[in-house]
Amino acid sequence: MGRIAFVFSGQGDQHPGMGREFAAMDAGKRVFDRCDSLREGTLRQCLSSTEEELRETKNTQPCLFAMEMAAAAVLEENGIHGDATAGFSMGEVAALTYGGAMDLEKGFRLICQRGLLMQKAVEKQDTAMAAVVKLSAEQVEEICERFEALYPVNFNSPGQVSVAGKAEVMVPFFEEVKKAGGKAIPLKVKGAFHSPFMAEASEAFGDLLRESPIALPKLEVYSNVSAKPYRENPGELLAKQISSPVRWEELIKNMVASGVDTFIEIGPGKTLCNLIRRIDPAVKVCSAAEVLQEVSHAEG
Repeated sequence: MGRIAFVFSGQGDQHPGMGREFAAMDAGKRVFDRCDSLREGTLRQCLSSTEEELRETKNTQPCLFAMEMAAAAVLEENGIHGDATAGFSMGEVAALTYGGAMDLEKGFRLICQRGLLMQKAVEKQDTAMAAVVKLSAEQVEEICERFEALYPVNFNSPGQVSVAGKAEVMVPFFEEVKKAGGKAIPLKVKGAFHSPFMAEASEAFGDLLRESPIALPKLEVYSNVSAKPYRENPGELLAKQISSPVRWEELIKNMVASGVDTFIEIGPGKTLCNLIRRIDPAVKVCSAAEVLQEVSHAEG
């Protein structure tokens, strides 16, 4: 058997009620209680907020982080460990926390700051994101070049690239994508993440990380920016990630090449499971909730 990787999801799959099954277990409840002590109302937002409230970046990121760390704690308590880890976008903060670069408290404080800084950047411009399917990365890049302030930002899997930019160009961009034989799907996020629109947030987050540095992780944690394991300058890479493209397809291929053959998505959905299946159909993928169900059935 090969190695297991925990992959922590980013924004987009959040929904009211997420994490309920993990909050009901001791290990998960301890995580939620700690996060609630640092940011009151985090568990309430996860379980009973509105879609709109959860979609606000300043809420999305802390809530997803808490939910994901609770899920990882429950899996750990049941003897399921990641040999390597990565996180998509904000999920990289959770991956680094799980990997030992910082403790839960520091990771949660950082993700709260990250969410606030990105929310501030979002409020300065009317921006949006969309996923483009059925076109190659090169085709998407070529179409983006026809528009001002529109960027390919997340290289998710073969035939799927996310773009970010001014909201006003999205409708004509969608039309160009359709003409080329592709399809553009608006994403449930508010902001042009991983683009130059996030430069100010990236710089401010970098200042925070210089004031309060994080360590190199003890576990093998793969970076969105380099698609390779963290080897040096963890704070610099994590800050740069905010305004840099996510090289997810390349990252997953590198993890597989390192011996990973099982991926467990730590998050409220299955977006990463679906992407990884497209990247390499030979590997095993499942969600944390599915693993928990298997454990419960085995014990039952």
